[in-house]
Amino acid sequence: MFSKILIANRGEIALRVVRACREMDIRSVAVHSTADSDAMHVRMADEALCIGPPPAAESYLSVPAIISACEITGAEAIHPGYGFLSENASFVQIVEDHGLTFIGPSAEHIRLMGDKITAKETMRALGVPCVPGSEGGVADLEAARRIAGEIGYPVIVKATAGGGGRGMKLARDASEIDAAFQTARSEARSAFGNPDVYIEKYLARPRHIEIQVFGDGKGGAVHLGERDCSLQRRHQKILEEAPGPGIDEETRARIGALCADAVARIGYSGAGTIEFLYEDGEFFFIEMNTRLQVEHPVTEAIFGVDLVREQIRVAAGLPMSFAQDDLALRGHAIEARINAERLPNFAPCPGKVKTFHAPGGLGVRMDSALYGGYMIPPYYDSLIGKLIVHGRDREEAIARMRRALGELIVDGVDTTVPLFHALLAEPDIQRGDYSIHWLEDWLARNIESPQRS
Repeated sequence: MFSKILIANRGEIALRVVRACREMDIRSVAVHSTADSDAMHVRMADEALCIGPPPAAESYLSVPAIISACEITGAEAIHPGYGFLSENASFVQIVEDHGLTFIGPSAEHIRLMGDKITAKETMRALGVPCVPGSEGGVADLEAARRIAGEIGYPVIVKATAGGGGRGMKLARDASEIDAAFQTARSEARSAFGNPDVYIEKYLARPRHIEIQVFGDGKGGAVHLGERDCSLQRRHQKILEEAPGPGIDEETRARIGALCADAVARIGYSGAGTIEFLYEDGEFFFIEMNTRLQVEHPVTEAIFGVDLVREQIRVAAGLPMSFAQDDLALRGHAIEARINAERLPNFAPCPGKVKTFHAPGGLGVRMDSALYGGYMIPPYYDSLIGKLIVHGRDREEAIARMRRALGELIVDGVDTTVPLFHALLAEPDIQRGDYSIHWLEDWLARNIESPQRS
């Protein structure tokens, strides 16, 4: 087992890894920018090292700085958290070339799944169902028109190296395909340095269902059920729950086994998530995230496992601590992503947190690096916490979330808490009757005055 792990991240996920290390009696090293000198993960880690100025490109994304921090502190392994360098295959290769261990999948698997076209081809070959679409990249406008016509409108044009909703454009009919193709290519070039795009069928009312998988890197793998991440704004998840409303045990076992078999056959190591659009009882693969997800706590809640601990164990060469037969789903969990943003425009709201009080009680978990007096910097993502609740069933989980939101106090900055009060009062949400388009439609009608329930 490792004696010291460096955490190449910040905020709540860095603190999450620090806690796992402490429970495993492993020393933790926090790296930070000058803007994060007083951050909670810096205070809680066994050691801390400043690696650069506030811009992420000069600190959290600086590979030389992170490798140097390992050499200075004697850390043997790097946990990337999510975001930043977590899915950067070149970084993983550099880590390994320096005799260090990357706590996650291999550079080969990150590269394989990082390109959306290659990932789709790989999954199709492994028997995973995919959304109807182009066989590969679409080279020019003439090809885009032909392929879109063959698939049938509406279609969506996507960047092959995309993520976070960038480089994605909808064409509802033939009159919109030219603009969608050209705009998607332009955004892809600007955001990812790669203008390549592909085309898929646009599903009218799908849910976003993702399957949590975990591989031992030696041909063994399990699945830990599904999460429903359909409540999204601009392709960014807002609220997640597990298990997914409307997914029965037979369906869960079928798609889960298919995903576990796929990652086992490629020798995948560590945590991963296979994401699908789900409509009319059918699953369509869209991408695989080769890292820990922001929403991993809801899976931990219903299965009673520690996914970060498991990542560390497998990276150290130990076997997984559970088999598929050991994983029994219990109850229902919901996660609300709390952002420091000002409604109705969701504008980032950095600033000083005057008072912070985390909710508690049975079945409530708050993953946050906030504290009273903390200055939220303006340089990074606006996520300031994740409120996770677990109940015996979905009804109890919703009631618990409403109660916990009422206890949460973040004074000094605006947050998205009022949005969740309003959402949980909606009959569609209470019934679990929503698709990936539901939230944006609802926001268009209601965001000017979300009311606390």
